[in-house]
Amino acid sequence: MGKPIAVAFNNAFSIELLPQMANRHGCITGATGTGKTVSLQVLAEAFVQQGTSVFVADVKGDLSGICQTGVLTKKLEKRLNQHNIPKPHWGANPTIFWDVLAEQGHPIRVTVSDLGPLLLSRMLDLNDTQEGVMNVLFKVADEEGLLLLDFKDLRAMLQYVGDHASELRTRYGHIAPASVGAIQRALLRLENEGAEYFFGEPALDIFDWIRTDTQGHGVVNILAADRLIQSPRLYAIFSLWMLAELYERLPEVGDLPQPKLVFFFDEAHLLFKTAPKSLLERIEQVLRLIRSKGVGVFFVTQSPSDIPDGVLGQLGHRIQHALRAYTPREQKAVRTVAQTMRPNPQLDITAAITELGVGEALVSMLDKQGRPTITERAWMAAPGSRIGPDRLDEKQAVQRYSPYAGKYDEMIDRESAYELLERRVKEQQEAVQGENNQGALGALGDFLFGSTGPRGGRRDGVVQSVFKTELRRSARQLLRGVLNSLRGKR
Repeated sequence: MGKPIAVAFNNAFSIELLPQMANRHGCITGATGTGKTVSLQVLAEAFVQQGTSVFVADVKGDLSGICQTGVLTKKLEKRLNQHNIPKPHWGANPTIFWDVLAEQGHPIRVTVSDLGPLLLSRMLDLNDTQEGVMNVLFKVADEEGLLLLDFKDLRAMLQYVGDHASELRTRYGHIAPASVGAIQRALLRLENEGAEYFFGEPALDIFDWIRTDTQGHGVVNILAADRLIQSPRLYAIFSLWMLAELYERLPEVGDLPQPKLVFFFDEAHLLFKTAPKSLLERIEQVLRLIRSKGVGVFFVTQSPSDIPDGVLGQLGHRIQHALRAYTPREQKAVRTVAQTMRPNPQLDITAAITELGVGEALVSMLDKQGRPTITERAWMAAPGSRIGPDRLDEKQAVQRYSPYAGKYDEMIDRESAYELLERRVKEQQEAVQGENNQGALGALGDFLFGSTGPRGGRRDGVVQSVFKTELRRSARQLLRGVLNSLRGKR
């Protein structure tokens, strides 16, 4: 069983997170610059040291330093001494960088078939009628042996269904051109956000994120999301697919001594801001179920109000950094946040939220029975790795020695729906052209040599007409000559 993780300290005692409760999920909230990212880093490396791999969506690009050994600066030493915080175990963490856009890490790809029509429809926010067309698309692809791998396969298959709607109507019902057009527009929006990088092969094996190094430590999987977050719909699609993939592929394990994998979604408000309602419902459903697979999820954002109530209700562990309240609206938000935390008779939570310093937080973890502990005001522990981003050469060195170097870097474009449908169209065009050529030659032959009518009658062609004309002319000349000879003789 993993050891309790000391996440924060006050002068009296340490506040600990029990690893066996990490699959109850949690959140780290607070205003910009209050220390949320460092708190995330503390938790992430603590899980890694105990053999649990983590996945971190690095939105600001300042978490990459977790792969380098930290140093004790004068400022940090003063803070540790002042608040009686023990020094961390200095060291780097095994790290692998990933990037959906294939720029700052190993590419993350998934095939269209792996997503399936239901999940894809939810991601595109399709209505029931449009979702029906998407189901027809996948069904026809299966029946005709057309692989749906990358984004161009999906678009080609949608066009094929639209072009053959009248033929498919008897088997699958009416396929409205308006529904096909709506799906095409939704795909265009997704394509503009960079979906062509996400769909394709080789597809990611989700178990490559769940591994340990030779020393039994977990691995920090960092998603470079500084550019990805500018495409919020694609970010939401990726996040939901990732959670759904883990839920479908991992076996039921119940409550483990420590989780298999822990996710940290930094700047989570960007994830929920533009997500359609159906997508939010799916995320909430997956969160309810995925804990039985030994997976924990932590959201990092500015305020708990950024997280939908249905999702916030699933988050048991709470680390609340300072919030600023300069307007009546902000003051109301602070009171709301205070009401969501377990009261402490000796602490005014509402007042404390606005008084917290950088690195200080209100902390409530789950106890052995899964109950939130009394909210305590404490100073967060310090990480043993570097705080802030690493240099480009350091990141390149990490990538060069990655165990997955070469496995995902080159995209594979094998024959699939797009190529097969394109070949069909080409063959049909060649067949039509051949028929046209044969028809033209046939018409020319009929024109020159004549043809037989539908009732067996014979129509003369140009050759027969000319021949007969010449024959009649020759006959007339011959007859005229004979007659002239006879007249001359008489």
